Amino acid sequence: MNGHLYFEIQADDPLRASHFYKEVFGWQFDKADGLPVEYWRIVTGGTRGGLLKRPAKTPPPECGTNAFVCSIQVENFDETAKIIMNHGGQIAFPKFAVPGTCWQGYFIDTEGNTFGIFQVDETAR
Repeated sequence: MNGHLYFEIQADDPLRASHFYKEVFGWQFDKADGLPVEYWRIVTGGTRGGLLKRPAKTPPPECGTNAFVCSIQVENFDETAKIIMNHGGQIAFPKFAVPGTCWQGYFIDTEGNTFGIFQVDETAR
């Protein structure tokens, strides 16, 4: 069974992106030297990830996502959404209930990447 997960975030400005994710989720970033691209390892306290300088142009706004979108579990959806917005994020799709499962929503980070957050709540309706 394939169970291990590694994610990568592409950014036009990796320092701006690392600041955004550090402030929103408390992630730590360690620069990886000796690679052919600017790259930082992401320490989340769980799943491993990386942040790299975007190697190609992004699609124009309003064209949808051309990537694998990750959603991050949070303790409090509304508080995290406020933090996201206070650090330059935008709402891509507002909070909605996944009945009997969670509250889910999607945002756009400072680099134009879409990501989701969810708060587990079996009473969500």
